[in-house]
Amino acid sequence: MSEISALDALATTRSIHRYRPDPIPDEDLSKILWSATRAPSGTNRQPFRFLVLRDGERSRQAKALLGSSFRKSWSVKAADEGWRDGADPDPNSRRFRTAETMQRFVDRFEEIPVVVLVCMARYRSSNPYEGASVYPACQNLLLAARALGYGSTITVWHGFCEAELRALLGIPDSVLIAATMPLGRPEGSHGPLRRLPVGELVYDDAWEASASWVRDPPESRFSRPRS
Repeated sequence: MSEISALDALATTRSIHRYRPDPIPDEDLSKILWSATRAPSGTNRQPFRFLVLRDGERSRQAKALLGSSFRKSWSVKAADEGWRDGADPDPNSRRFRTAETMQRFVDRFEEIPVVVLVCMARYRSSNPYEGASVYPACQNLLLAARALGYGSTITVWHGFCEAELRALLGIPDSVLIAATMPLGRPEGSHGPLRRLPVGELVYDDAWEASASWVRDPPESRFSRPRS
């Protein structure tokens, strides 16, 4: 595929939840992970680690654990946020389509060709800011996947199976499992993102002071605020 600019990638990299089962060639997977490891980190400690699950026996067992955890997590989220009860019954509505996509995502989780556990080797006690040295690597992974025609999303739905996952894969307690990132060819496509107008998110000189100099490009698409 033709290369895209960094700014185009930033403006069109979606969170992908529908994947084709095609395996990812080693060369592409290597490029994606190499790009992820170029991310910045505090004092260049590079504490991020990437545990890649493909089709080995342990990987299949880990995917099964994760699939169960993801289904439980979506069930809890759907109930807490009313994605099912009182959800828009119109099958063409964005809310209905989102709920259907998420259900399909968790139901078919084990079929995703690659799952990456993004971990952080802790070098000090836990603190609220430690994610600053690992989540930039997740964004790099998203952008590299986008550039090569793949897709991913950053999730933290491994909580229901974390203890079993650690035991199965030999992940020590000193290592934080920061994210679970599925990876594969998207069934749909990347494209322009819907976001709030930049003027609602950027302040100038003081909190909530309008930044009159920021502008959305003419082709921008907008989302609605969520309560």
